[in-house]
Amino acid sequence: MQHAPAGKTGLSRFNGEWEAVILGEIADIKNGATPSTQVAAYWNGSLPWCIPTDITSKSGKYLLETERSITAEGLKSSAASLLPAGALLLCSRATIGEIKIAASPVSTNQGFKSLVCRDCVSNEFLYYLLITLKPQMLERATGSTFLEISKRDVASIEVRLPPYDEQRAIVEALSDVDGLLEALDALIAKKRNIKQSAMQQLLTGKTRLPGFRGPWSEKSLADLAAVIMGQSPSSMFYNLQGEGLPLIQGNADIENRRTTERVWTTQASKCCDSGDLLLTVRAPVGTVAVASKEACLGRGVCGLKPFGDSTFLFQALLHVEKRWQILEQGSTFTAANSEQVRRFRLRVPDDEKEQRAIAAALSDMDAEIAALERRLDKTRRIKQGMMQQLLTGNIRIAYDTRS
Repeated sequence: MQHAPAGKTGLSRFNGEWEAVILGEIADIKNGATPSTQVAAYWNGSLPWCIPTDITSKSGKYLLETERSITAEGLKSSAASLLPAGALLLCSRATIGEIKIAASPVSTNQGFKSLVCRDCVSNEFLYYLLITLKPQMLERATGSTFLEISKRDVASIEVRLPPYDEQRAIVEALSDVDGLLEALDALIAKKRNIKQSAMQQLLTGKTRLPGFRGPWSEKSLADLAAVIMGQSPSSMFYNLQGEGLPLIQGNADIENRRTTERVWTTQASKCCDSGDLLLTVRAPVGTVAVASKEACLGRGVCGLKPFGDSTFLFQALLHVEKRWQILEQGSTFTAANSEQVRRFRLRVPDDEKEQRAIAAALSDMDAEIAALERRLDKTRRIKQGMMQQLLTGNIRIAYDTRS
């Protein structure tokens, strides 16, 4: 998006009037349907057939593929339509308001109210605008088993539409931000894969850092840290007002490998200190985290006070999280007991200097990924602000009059 600096010639702002319209006036709204699943000839054909999970399971603006397909005969047998490329696939049931643009002709099931735009509106502009209208759609939805918005209610939603050239300029500005978001997502995925490969090499001894040649030994977790099994206090001492200590009971109290504050207790028996490692011992077993501050440990977690480098032990446990699955026990929920935790074995370098060097290398990768994730979050917030301003006309976009 361009902003016209003071004294700069060649830049101007769109100033045409925005028109108040309803969606039914600017787009044809199409229902979806499902061919009979009892007729094999209707399925596995050449026509993509979209369901809501095809929309919600992948990121990006466009629907590129669907899990299932139907035949021309199946399409003809049902009330579904073959929507053109560029149609807006709007979920109208359960996941109301989720949306993608069809990259190629596609049909949908009955969980959609798809929009085929008329010439007065850019489909990409309407795509961005519909994202901001999700709260309105949820307010209009009805139903007892699941919420659904009707075709009539979708058609009656009022929007403000700028002139077409301004629509395209807004789309260009928002698409540029989308491109940056996609690039950051891809870079973060690449960095995570590199980190995973590095863990596989460095935490198994397959690759040694320069200057280290000493032996590695297999040790139990009890050899590497003091293990403190959690014990939940009586629920009569729980509170949501922040009185006492945070209670860490399991995965619900862990976010981004750090403990969070959700429930507090004024009766703290088993405690951990800030910086201690935590390991979940119930459903699922083996999630490793770091205590953000002093807290009370419930029976769903155990605390670890490492005898050596705590960052190395954190990375080592992170690398073997899936190994805990074979130790999970219990019919109501899975769990690992105190003895299993203490006996759990890891292969580690005998030289603590090598442990610290490995931990530093992997932590540097984590820091780089965290910085990229912060940049991604900031860019998402910027895009949200741009949408709120540009799609309402509160800020009018600038363009170069010389081009």
